[in-house]
Amino acid sequence: MSYMPDKKDLAILRLLEQNARITVKEISSKVHLSTTPVHERIKRMEDEGVIKQYATLIDSSKVNKALTVICYVSIRQHGKNAGVKFIKAIQSLNEVIECFSISGEFDFMLKVVCADMNTYYDFHVNKLSEIENVGQVQSVFVMGVIKDTHQLIWE
Repeated sequence: MSYMPDKKDLAILRLLEQNARITVKEISSKVHLSTTPVHERIKRMEDEGVIKQYATLIDSSKVNKALTVICYVSIRQHGKNAGVKFIKAIQSLNEVIECFSISGEFDFMLKVVCADMNTYYDFHVNKLSEIENVGQVQSVFVMGVIKDTHQLIWE
């Protein structure tokens, strides 16, 4: 059975999601525990894989990655080897920042970021479409971001 965070762990996770740079001392005062148990809980959650990593969220438009595209991709042949080859190829493409295996008409959903339409065209024609076994690709261009969060722990 896998590790399940308790209420104190969830409170700690909520604070870390809001600010990954928060100190153990600050967390301690907010969750009403001393620093040692807070540190031990964080370490245990890291060891158990509950906390996968700490990250900096960057405004893509300020680093020349203003275009976001959702790509729905179907593969021609289905099978373990075909899927593994596609996944391996996708993992090597820096433009793809998220990839989901999905149900329905398409097999995968990709979130792609690039500078502009010309850059995306180059990616689509010279990288994505060149992956072995790629069938249909449908591109949906993000017009605006309404909600963008990575927070999973709510009150």
